[in-house]
Amino acid sequence: MSFDERLQEIRDGFERPFWIANISEIFERISYYGAFSSLALYLQEKLNFSTEQTGTLTGIFGGMVWFLAIFGGAIADRMGFRRALSLAYLILATAYFLIGSVGASWLAPIRNAVPLGLFVAVILMLPALGVSMVKPCVVGTTARASKENVRSIGFSIYYTIVNIGGAAGPYIAGVAHQKLGLENVFRVSSISVFLMFFLVLILFREPKRDADEPAPSLARTVKNFGQVIGNPKFMLFLLIFTGYWIVYWQQFITLPGYVHSHIDPNASVEWILITDGASVIALTLLINYAFRKMAAFHAVILGTLISGLSWLILAAHPAVWSCYVAIFVLALGEIVHQPRYYEYISRLAPPGQQGTYMGFAFLPLGIGSLVGGWLGGRIMHHFGEVTGHPRIAWVVISAIGLTTALLLLIYDRVVRPSGGESASTASA
Repeated sequence: MSFDERLQEIRDGFERPFWIANISEIFERISYYGAFSSLALYLQEKLNFSTEQTGTLTGIFGGMVWFLAIFGGAIADRMGFRRALSLAYLILATAYFLIGSVGASWLAPIRNAVPLGLFVAVILMLPALGVSMVKPCVVGTTARASKENVRSIGFSIYYTIVNIGGAAGPYIAGVAHQKLGLENVFRVSSISVFLMFFLVLILFREPKRDADEPAPSLARTVKNFGQVIGNPKFMLFLLIFTGYWIVYWQQFITLPGYVHSHIDPNASVEWILITDGASVIALTLLINYAFRKMAAFHAVILGTLISGLSWLILAAHPAVWSCYVAIFVLALGEIVHQPRYYEYISRLAPPGQQGTYMGFAFLPLGIGSLVGGWLGGRIMHHFGEVTGHPRIAWVVISAIGLTTALLLLIYDRVVRPSGGESASTASA
């Protein structure tokens, strides 16, 4: 097939809902990562939360998204993608606006009636309601609105778009922070997703289901959940892998306050955080090709090891440039393991349970953010503010990553079924 023929095949292979859903995903990711990259500074410098409180609250913001992702797919399937996506963007617009308005005078009556920590925690949970529905809607639309011959390209477009948003979000947040102030970072995020509410409402049409793809019944969904939870080896794997995400999320939870308190109070943390998304965009294809012959589970172990080593760079030499280098190494580990992690889990899922298993694949991200927020705040408070040795905090965080890699290696050798199955196809 010639290049022109292939290009025409791509042009004809995607229905309009594919493009509308994926365009909206760019703005959703810009909003989410823009808000996430500024949140720790906003909590600590504008709302005067302590280092420990900031870690816990930031962890709640990141963690609840991935917990609710377990249920978001089932909700989206039952509501329909158009209604679910519209509702999700409306929820997100409201949530981000409220986060940026915590200190506003019009919220003073509520703010004064309850503890500030509880008030902020509840508001920080709201974006999770929206994001947990956006992802299954966009992924589901990508599958349904792509012809079979270009479906793999469709998912490549989706993955690229997610990372474009992940890189652009912190950049836009950095500009908004400098020009408009921290509070308005969240209002920019709110406007971004509010525009997507209208885009979906006006231009998006529900993609057709395949003839053999009925909407799942509530009983079937509950049964699938029970079967996944009742698989102890799979649940043990997810629990161990949580350690990776405890390490990963520290770039959003602990790094911002560390940079402003111990390196440079004028540094743009948001721009430092661009490194992860930009690295993923630039290197994913190359690294995935280089490691294509490695068994999926072994790639998960290697990626965890690489990311675990990343924060030792910052421990060895605290500086703005070493923050960029540390996050770059963190991203290399992410690139090595992330596609293979989902490949591994997709192979474990019995027929008819792929959606449920993939929903549970997000569970370590949620637990990692919640535990990582609580733990990261306490580690940095102890070593940074009590003992006066903030570098040691990064050694402890790296130790968590290296321990996780070791536990995954033990799991691979001891727990997973024997019998000659390769790590890429073995059932947990």
